[in-house]
Amino acid sequence: MQPMAGRFGLPTTVLLAVVGAAIGATAAFVLNSPDITLFDAVARPFAAPPVTAAVFLDCFLPILLFQASITIDIRRLIEDAVPILVLAVLAVLVTTGLIGWTVSTLSGEPLIPALLLGSIVATTDPAAVVAIFRDLGAPARLTRLVEGESLLNDAAAISIFTILIGLLKSGGHVELGTAVAHFALSFGGGILLGIVAGRLATASLPLLHGERAAEMTLTLALPYLVFILGEEHLQVSGVVAVVAAGVTFGSTGLSRITPLNWAFLNELWEQLAFWAGSFIFILAAILVPTLLIDVGPHDLVLMGAALGAALVARILVLFGVLPPLTWLKWSAPVSTAYKLVITWGGLRGAVTVALALAVTEDTGLDPAVKRFVAVLATGFVLFTLFVNGTTLRTVIRLLKLDRLSPRDEALRDNVVALSLADLRDSLAATATDYRMSDAVAAETLARYTQRIETATQRRETRVAALGDERAEVLERDRLAIALVALASHERRLVLDHHAQGTASRRVVESLLRGSDAMVDAARTDGRSGYIKAVKQVGRYTIGFRTAHLLHRRLRIETPLARRLAERLEQLLVMRMLLDELGRFITHKLARFLDDRLVQIIRDIVDIRRDRTRRMLDALQAQYPEYSAALERRILEQAALRQEQQAYRGLYDEGLIGQELYEDLSRRLRKRQSSTGARPHLDLSLRPGELMRRIDLFRDLAPGQAERLGRLARPLIAVPGDQLVRKGERGDSVFFISSGAVEVILPGEPVTLGRGDIFGEMALLTGEPRRADVTAVTYSQLLVLHAADFRRFLGANPDIQATIQQILDSRLTAEAARSATALGAS
Repeated sequence: MQPMAGRFGLPTTVLLAVVGAAIGATAAFVLNSPDITLFDAVARPFAAPPVTAAVFLDCFLPILLFQASITIDIRRLIEDAVPILVLAVLAVLVTTGLIGWTVSTLSGEPLIPALLLGSIVATTDPAAVVAIFRDLGAPARLTRLVEGESLLNDAAAISIFTILIGLLKSGGHVELGTAVAHFALSFGGGILLGIVAGRLATASLPLLHGERAAEMTLTLALPYLVFILGEEHLQVSGVVAVVAAGVTFGSTGLSRITPLNWAFLNELWEQLAFWAGSFIFILAAILVPTLLIDVGPHDLVLMGAALGAALVARILVLFGVLPPLTWLKWSAPVSTAYKLVITWGGLRGAVTVALALAVTEDTGLDPAVKRFVAVLATGFVLFTLFVNGTTLRTVIRLLKLDRLSPRDEALRDNVVALSLADLRDSLAATATDYRMSDAVAAETLARYTQRIETATQRRETRVAALGDERAEVLERDRLAIALVALASHERRLVLDHHAQGTASRRVVESLLRGSDAMVDAARTDGRSGYIKAVKQVGRYTIGFRTAHLLHRRLRIETPLARRLAERLEQLLVMRMLLDELGRFITHKLARFLDDRLVQIIRDIVDIRRDRTRRMLDALQAQYPEYSAALERRILEQAALRQEQQAYRGLYDEGLIGQELYEDLSRRLRKRQSSTGARPHLDLSLRPGELMRRIDLFRDLAPGQAERLGRLARPLIAVPGDQLVRKGERGDSVFFISSGAVEVILPGEPVTLGRGDIFGEMALLTGEPRRADVTAVTYSQLLVLHAADFRRFLGANPDIQATIQQILDSRLTAEAARSATALGAS
């Protein structure tokens, strides 16, 4: 069916439905024909297939939902969260109500069975629509809106379906508040269950040690476990739970699975989804002749009314609800062309057939209700597949959504011309290497030269047609596209480090979040957005600040040690990334951009490189031995990866046998496991040792230094920490064991370093603090409470005299500064 669909320009699902219906009709004809009995045994399973609604909903639906949710770009989905929720929830409610009221009015059926029909046909199937979009090159946002809607509207429709089934069986005695609460609980509970399950699954991935078969098995089990747990045990929406689990796994699993295994996972799930989708359409279509065996003219009228009501409902939501949300700045604008395509592209598919089949199997429902729902729902599906599905391509072309904008066409022509130039040079080298005849080489290269000239002329013509103002906009767009490419390349480099094992999982997660934010910001706001996103990278995270707070308040060191080690590793990897980005600018971007744009991008990267270097230098100065250990680990991991690739290359070339290759691989895995973990960072916060680093206490007896150390509290200060506030009451004194702080005084700030003391002035004079003191680098301090400080001075008159001298000199300097400031005024 796939080659045929491509040949005739039709969605594969449409042809599968035709084949399925033909199989079902042929089987029914064979069984009902008295003259043909030879094939009855073969035809019977197809005429009355042993396929229940559970096969569709429990077996195939979790696969389709999970595959769609792990591959969707959640960051871009959030950008359109409001219109997607409107389409997925509000549109389902409006469609259910309008179809129910229309069909009930025309047919005389009670309202609840008509509403049940509405809920069944309110679900949309994106498979055929998205296939058409991708085939025609429709805008990515249009595809995202349709895919996002389909992920959630199944859950909304199934929840309403469940409520209405309960109403029918109970005789209509269900309060509206109870129904709404059930819907909210089912929806919200499914989201919570899916997020928790997805997090647990990603947390368990490191335990599998990169074993591909185990990772694939875990992902296959996850949607089924979540679906069954939600539907059968927790009474929440299993559909929503599967979607939430897939989105969570897709957004957090990439840093826990090697890029090679992640690519295999996507291919595996794409194949599973293809099989599941194909089975659904074939099996559902086989049932069509059975469901429509006694359809009559009255049914066709009601079917037309339901189709019209569904169309009107989507128009009301898209053209009546979305514009006010745009005016309120709750949603980005959705163009009229997009709305028309979404309206016409509301195809129904397997879920609708499965729900209709579930109604026919329910022994607690009236047979008349079963027939009413089955006939109209099946006809509804067939109409949308064979009419909407076959004409959607034409609608997209009429609305010109398959074309690039003039700016995009100009950018495309520029890229094509440069790419063809590279290809022409490569072909010339290839012709020389393989000693092709000059005539053949010249003929082939001439064709590429002609294409280059054509693309260049087209670009110049389009740029001229844009005018000066729009040409300036085009240049801004080119810069934005280049920054998106830069951030995307940075993301690929992060994944390369992940594959090599040169960056730990948490560092990879952090760097991926940063690069994703840069891509989004550059795509949305261009240069200014990219710069804003860059400024966020390297800032202290909530986790780091929490660990630092635990250290300062509760003297808990382990979380801070872990976060400092992680930050040092991240800065090391960032330094490597920025160096690689510089080479990417030189060898790639410079070929597609003019010199001015290239220099702008270089300047941005240079600023990032300088900022990273300053942050890294500050940490390396405090922990030089640990920094060297991290660099050593990175080099060892890179060497092991390269060694593995070398052995693989020798094996592929037949230079070593399989047994030798496997032996070498086993030895490598053992070495990788021994060097894979990041070394532990020892903060060295032993007060006695820190005390001996301070010149003031160097002459103390060992026992006395240890006793003083037990009284003092060690403190790690990070750049920007405000240690002392002007005007506060002094309750402690600070000794600098390593690092530096800045005292903010009138005129010029004063920097204090290793061995210096601050905070003593307020204790000895009894006055409030006279200045703010802020850490300018990572520093190790000792904090001594006021009472302990005074007792220590009383027991050590020599040190007391030294500190008094420091105090006197500082008071003298302060008086001199005040006099100078007074004279200047």
